[in-house]
Amino acid sequence: MRKRGFAGVLMDVTRVWLIRHGEPAARAKNRCYGKLDIGLSEEGRSQMARVADYFAARPLDLVYCSPRSRAAESAAILGRPTHEVAELAEIDFGEFEGLLYDEIAARYPEAYQQWMEKPTEVRFPNGECFSEMRERVLRAFQLVLARHEGDTVALVSHGGVNRIIIAWALRMPDDCLFRLAQPYAAVSLLEFVEGVPSLRVLNGS
Repeated sequence: MRKRGFAGVLMDVTRVWLIRHGEPAARAKNRCYGKLDIGLSEEGRSQMARVADYFAARPLDLVYCSPRSRAAESAAILGRPTHEVAELAEIDFGEFEGLLYDEIAARYPEAYQQWMEKPTEVRFPNGECFSEMRERVLRAFQLVLARHEGDTVALVSHGGVNRIIIAWALRMPDDCLFRLAQPYAAVSLLEFVEGVPSLRVLNGS
């Protein structure tokens, strides 16, 4: 798309909608899940149906999604052409995956404490650390931008993925990342004018 900028000059505009998946199924409650493949709850499907209504009259050239079931199901409800991108998956919590938070605190007290105090600095046992996740997410995001200059696309993924991309656009430091709320089915919009990002919508819909 194009719009007029300073002095009425027409400029290319790229729009990227960032959509968090809907609420996951009940077995995710109070558990650590990142790599764990969990689908949507009934409420999650209802949330994404409302998101689909939000986009019914809005252009979307393509939808990219995480391969996790909760994100892929969410993307399918939008009813638009969709491609899965492995790099848009949530962080791999390693040995924490599937455990209740109380179980993690009991089995891995030091790692759990570091996670609670400095979440972007911890390496999850046999899993990822934040810097590795950020590198893969931003690499994939830059490829999307390069392929879709002037287009409007959506990424349906996870709270962590969205926070990384929004924080990158706003040049936020890592220790401020979790100041960005990302509720289920949250919809945010980044607009790029001549490659410069601006946050136009945060947690809309």
